[in-house]
Amino acid sequence: MNGISNQFTSIEQVTEQYLGAQGVKNLQKESDIKFDEILRKKQIEGSKQLESLKFSKHAAMRLENRNINLSENQSERLEAGVRKAGEKGIRESLVVLDSLAFIVNIPNKTVVTAIDRNESEDNIFTNIDGAVIV
Repeated sequence: MNGISNQFTSIEQVTEQYLGAQGVKNLQKESDIKFDEILRKKQIEGSKQLESLKFSKHAAMRLENRNINLSENQSERLEAGVRKAGEKGIRESLVVLDSLAFIVNIPNKTVVTAIDRNESEDNIFTNIDGAVIV
């Protein structure tokens, strides 16, 4: 087996010697393309995640039990409020929308609970670090 002698001072020299100059250029092009593709995919996935807001089982039951149906406009405003809370670094937010109040886990984009403000006795909300009124 032929070993690599001490004639090389850098990995580039070894690569050029064994792959040739064209091989080095092709490797660089492939890695650039892969990085660009990966970056674009991650950006697309990230934007899709920003748009999707989930409701926990508890929040969905609360909405159903109280016959609360969000209109498309209300859903868009709720998502906008969650997005604003995320931009401000809020982790657990109260989002007030019309006569409804939502506790939202911002990093997970999950509505944890939903409350009709008219039914809330004390109007006290705990374990939040910010509020957004939309």
